[in-house]
Amino acid sequence: MAGPILVTGSHRSGTTWVGKLLARAPGLTYVHEPFNPGRAPGWIGGRLPHWYLYVTSGNERAYAPALERVVALRYPIGLDVPRLRTARQAGQVALEWPRSLVARARGDRPLLKDPIALFSSEWLARRFGARVVVMVRHPAAFAGSLKRLGWAFDFRNWADQPLLLRDLLSPYADAVRAFARSERDIIDQAILMWNGIHHAIALFRERHPDWAFVKYEELAARPLEGFRDLAGRLALPWDPRMEDAVARFSSERNRGEVPRWLHRSVKRDSRAAARTWLSRLTEEERARVRAGTEDVARAFYTEADWAPV
Repeated sequence: MAGPILVTGSHRSGTTWVGKLLARAPGLTYVHEPFNPGRAPGWIGGRLPHWYLYVTSGNERAYAPALERVVALRYPIGLDVPRLRTARQAGQVALEWPRSLVARARGDRPLLKDPIALFSSEWLARRFGARVVVMVRHPAAFAGSLKRLGWAFDFRNWADQPLLLRDLLSPYADAVRAFARSERDIIDQAILMWNGIHHAIALFRERHPDWAFVKYEELAARPLEGFRDLAGRLALPWDPRMEDAVARFSSERNRGEVPRWLHRSVKRDSRAAARTWLSRLTEEERARVRAGTEDVARAFYTEADWAPV
């Protein structure tokens, strides 16, 4: 069986939108965030120790068996059922386990939609032959989304991974440790998170020219052309059904801004959604994000991308 497809990047970068639409291609089954500790029980059959876990050859023995099951679409029903504590968890298992059985019977490939797997993407590509799509998002859009949702981050998740600090986040190691010791303002958190994540993405882009690196804003501006090109790069079939789905889930008739409780919705006006940061951040916050991310952001965004138009 061909290797899995991994759709990753920072969280709030459109990975769900991209993953769910690509997974409509025949022969693929959508797998939602196996690396996400908040979804336990789930595909891993337990709870991973960190958000944005870094799996590499130095620690793979602890995680490879669980991820081999994920890639083989073997849902760990025997491990998950004893851990069920809520109706929501039971409902999640009741949906995902039967789907995994059908997918295996059809011989499907998994499409892993998981921004939390970003730091482990090189290992997933090397170990399982994953085809990788990495989403990039404007720093102000990222900060605006975290502010709106109130998503603070516990930087101990990064500080407690010495291999991660050494290999991918070395320029930010001291700042990560400082943020882990004391909670900071959500905008300052967003700046450090964006810098660390996109510093790693820049490293991956240098090392893996065969991976697909997609700026959310460019895909949102021309979704039909962008998804058609992405499907071609991944050797996925493109047909009228796929084209219709992209058009419906990206249409200007959809809402650009959705209620907080619908933050996972993928049916939006993609063009309008790309600029929501203009209303979510104050002028002072926009200036702070720009100054704080400038060194990394210039590898992805130009002066024009900050213009309030």
